[in-house]
Amino acid sequence: MAQTSPTNTTMSPGAKPQPVVAKPQPTAAKAVAAEQVQEVRGARAVGVREELEEIKEVGAFGIWLRNTVKQTPSWLVSLIFHMIVMLILAMTFVGGHVETQQLLTIGPSDEDQMFDELDDLQDDLLDQAMDLSTEVVAIDVEVVSEQLDLAPTEDMDHAKMAIELSDFGIQQAPRSDMLSQLGAMSGDGLGARSGPNRARAVKAGGGNAASEAAVARALEWFARHQLPDGGWSFDHTLAHACRGKCSNKGSLPQARNAATATALLPFLGAGQTHMEGKHRQTVRGGLYYLVNNMKVGQQGGSLREGGGRLYSHGLAAIALTEAYGMTRDRALLQPAQAVVNYICYAQDPVGGGWRYNPRQAGDTSVVGWQLMALKSAHMSYLKVPPQVVLKASHFLDSVQSESGAAYGYTRPGRGSRATTAIGLLSRMLLGWNKDNPALQRGVQQLSNWGVSKGDMYYNYYATQAARHWDGEVWKKWNDQMRDWLVNSQVKEGCESGSWFFGSGGDHGARRGGRHYVTSMATMMLEVYYRHMPIYRQVAAEDDFAL
Repeated sequence: MAQTSPTNTTMSPGAKPQPVVAKPQPTAAKAVAAEQVQEVRGARAVGVREELEEIKEVGAFGIWLRNTVKQTPSWLVSLIFHMIVMLILAMTFVGGHVETQQLLTIGPSDEDQMFDELDDLQDDLLDQAMDLSTEVVAIDVEVVSEQLDLAPTEDMDHAKMAIELSDFGIQQAPRSDMLSQLGAMSGDGLGARSGPNRARAVKAGGGNAASEAAVARALEWFARHQLPDGGWSFDHTLAHACRGKCSNKGSLPQARNAATATALLPFLGAGQTHMEGKHRQTVRGGLYYLVNNMKVGQQGGSLREGGGRLYSHGLAAIALTEAYGMTRDRALLQPAQAVVNYICYAQDPVGGGWRYNPRQAGDTSVVGWQLMALKSAHMSYLKVPPQVVLKASHFLDSVQSESGAAYGYTRPGRGSRATTAIGLLSRMLLGWNKDNPALQRGVQQLSNWGVSKGDMYYNYYATQAARHWDGEVWKKWNDQMRDWLVNSQVKEGCESGSWFFGSGGDHGARRGGRHYVTSMATMMLEVYYRHMPIYRQVAAEDDFAL
């Protein structure tokens, strides 16, 4: 007798089970059927227990999520997967810079908005996934390692950097063992700018009460002409306290970084920082302005701008590196190193100089500002690559004449008084010994020329060279320079504390106006303590490491 198997009925969800009518079976067949029923029931029981255990372990949400993924299209799974990978990489990158973010507060950027939009998109896609019931297809995810293009670029329109300057000394970096004795004074090349060290330096260098009073009046003039955003302008008449009361405004109103730096440098030269001194709030505003206007890219932090170009960057770099060196405020560490990095990038890779634009063949004038910034960075224990200094020395070789006693502008030749003064000071900063015959002849030539009554650019560099040389050369120079500046400073009205000399071949005076001339004159009267004389120095102000 043929055996008839039970009919398998496919039941739709919610349908009531229908009784199955079976034909009579022999006794042996009944036993087998009963045994099979028991096996099915056992398997079902095991399945129920396993399902309960799975619910207990991963939870109902985990099971729901698994089922949702199975029903999600492959393209959507791939998209969500890549988004998660991107978010993990982003969080990893941010996490690797925790210390920097504690020191530097980056202003709001488009990146924050981008990640918010990604989060919203991800939520929308997950909501759509809940309603989809498409069969899942296995996918192969290929991870591609992408190499960033680090080639130099002129595109510096990146996020601007903002800083939180320390109100107290808590965030200061520890002073290193490079601190040392400088004659009767202790310091690191910048340590004679305030306190008892300053008074001793004034007396030893030939300053007096009148020169110090002139410096104080000049700082007051700069403080009155600060703009509400913390910076300055060569058009000083824009200041609320002035409004045209001071004459001889400059013609470079767009060069705000340069104007701010040339205002900050006299404050820093007098020992005024954002952490101490009568003008600390003024200095704080200026530092905020510079750092907030810095464009940070792969090559470092640029403060180059229209009108000032690399002149502006060099001046601002001196201000930031000196401010960091004087305070060791960690909030200034990254901005100061960033501007140094940009100087290194902007150097002409062939000739070793600097000019108006990055990597352009150099001229002696722009080179002078960049070298002084690198020297300030070196004294502040920032990183200055030796090869950059070596290339700068090669540039000076290319524009020198008389074996290094005179310097041209872009090629060998006697050049102007200013370029010769810049070249000689640069040689001193780069380590030429005092017994170098060319250096001796050059310094003597500066002494023969004497102080100019109109060319403040030449005066600024020649004053530093004479101070470093010291001795009779310095005494003769100082006697001319000090009394002339003290007596020519304006003593009354809105112009009180300022200077202006419009003749003498100084292009800076015509473009930078009263603001520029006042900055140069103030730093000349601070020469007694701005930097210790190189040829009296010890380890703290040693030569660049080559």
